[in-house]
Amino acid sequence: MTIDPTAEPLIKKNLFIVDDHPFIIQGYKNGITRYKPNEYEYSFLEAKDCKSAYDIITDPHTTPFDIAFLDISMPTYEEKGILSGEDLARLLNEYMPNCKIILLTMYTELLKIKNIIETINPKGLVIKNDLTFNELLFGFDKVINNETYYSQSIQKMMDLDQSESIEIDVFDKQILFHISKGTKTNDMPQYIPISLEAIEKRKMNLKKLLDIKDESDIELVKEAKNKGLLF
Repeated sequence: MTIDPTAEPLIKKNLFIVDDHPFIIQGYKNGITRYKPNEYEYSFLEAKDCKSAYDIITDPHTTPFDIAFLDISMPTYEEKGILSGEDLARLLNEYMPNCKIILLTMYTELLKIKNIIETINPKGLVIKNDLTFNELLFGFDKVINNETYYSQSIQKMMDLDQSESIEIDVFDKQILFHISKGTKTNDMPQYIPISLEAIEKRKMNLKKLLDIKDESDIELVKEAKNKGLLF
């Protein structure tokens, strides 16, 4: 093979892919390496779960990543409190703040998607069912050029009338948090600066808002997690 001495050197990009399905990782790699191969040289590191990804990210010898693809639903690493791709994204923001993060998910709840955007602000957010070969290259092109990319389903959700989404305030979030931790309602005024009567009223309103028929708090916590109100 003849090397053109006048050719511009390839731009090196270090990529990280985390998914518990090896064939999906391979699919990403196959697609990405076809993106402007005359301009970029790609190197990949892979992880199959939260633990292996944690070990790679926190290893001081790991070369910082330019772009990371993270599946949100992953086998957890409970010892370190890394329970999802969202936690890995926060870890990457801490250890490699210049890494552009692309999150991939099966979630289609508007509130969950909004929470991901607000708390993590990934450079890319993709509903997996939207992902085709062409869509992968289109999204990758956006991200590598420092633009934000949301897949088609997410764009449609974000275009919905925001009045249709569920909005709760900081006190409601604190109530849900303490319910999930097993705090008794009568004890909540110790932690939340509102009266017991106000807390009980807010709990009732939350159940109505989330259409909870069960009187127990278990279903309230479960539905709050499903809607992305509680993590």
